Amino acid sequence: MANKQFIQTPDAPAAIGTYSQAIRVNDTVYLSGQIGLDPATMQMSDTIEAQIHRVFQNLRAVTVAAGSDLNGIVKLNVFLTDLKHFAMVNEIMSGYFQQPYPARAAVGVSALPRGALVEMDGVLVVG
Repeated sequence: MANKQFIQTPDAPAAIGTYSQAIRVNDTVYLSGQIGLDPATMQMSDTIEAQIHRVFQNLRAVTVAAGSDLNGIVKLNVFLTDLKHFAMVNEIMSGYFQQPYPARAAVGVSALPRGALVEMDGVLVVG
């Protein structure tokens, strides 16, 4: 059986359900979905732009806790309540990632936890 390690940081929002911020199995880290919650206040901005930035900041905090950074993400999943914001995700993402960018999927959904406008999860490779 693979060695499973719990990853947690106070620099990203605490789990609001029965899940971990991330789980590491060997050199692979599975990142739980992050919404735009500020980890200090557990509040969320009303604007999509601010939520996208906060999601990337939260993901970055978890990747750092796992011993890597955003550029270690090999697969990123983006969930949007309105796909018209996809261009903004691309624009903002270019400020957080370097090429080669991760493989990615973008999915339109009807709703997200806490009324979020965007959520992202991913797979990180470390080591």
